[in-house]
Amino acid sequence: MPLGNGIPMRQTEVSRNTLETRITVRLNLDGSGQGNIASGVPFLDHMLEQIARHGLIDLEVQATGDLHIDAHHTVEDVGITVGQALARALGDKTGLRRYGYAYVPLDEALSRVVIDLSGRPGLEFHVEFRRAVIGAFDVDLIHEFFQGLVNHALVTLHIDNLRGDNAHHQAETVFKAFGRALRMAVEQDPRAGGSIPSTKGSL
Repeated sequence: MPLGNGIPMRQTEVSRNTLETRITVRLNLDGSGQGNIASGVPFLDHMLEQIARHGLIDLEVQATGDLHIDAHHTVEDVGITVGQALARALGDKTGLRRYGYAYVPLDEALSRVVIDLSGRPGLEFHVEFRRAVIGAFDVDLIHEFFQGLVNHALVTLHIDNLRGDNAHHQAETVFKAFGRALRMAVEQDPRAGGSIPSTKGSL
């Protein structure tokens, strides 16, 4: 379904089913920021809603996993599936800005995220959380989420928490900044025409 300016709707649905998790992700890069998230991990749901709202993408995640063990498999596999959906929705990346960045504050916390839709997976994650858990959520799983996403979206991602004393604030600024940086990178560049933003001719 095309948009009014003739750009096709960049949307997709991806399912991932393993012995540990069953996940379906629906993604629309040209959405309005609507999130419909049910992963079984409330803090992850809250963070994914930040990506949707601040990235102006429509994101639906339905997941069931072996939460009786812990949240690790669910969080990682949601990251993998969101990454797969992102890669599919981007297509060949013709006419995109490719690069995006954002600084986002929340009270005392400040994070910076920079993304390159490079076609190569790479993650630099520099966040020293002030505590090990947020509620019942293990903060180590935030790295696992982004590692899964990066590996399957084939993007280069630099995440830096520049300051922060509250772990919830640190995490929320990271996810909000990721949404904002992604929003910039996936925008159509009116000066690019039908070109792919790489001297190699492909991404």
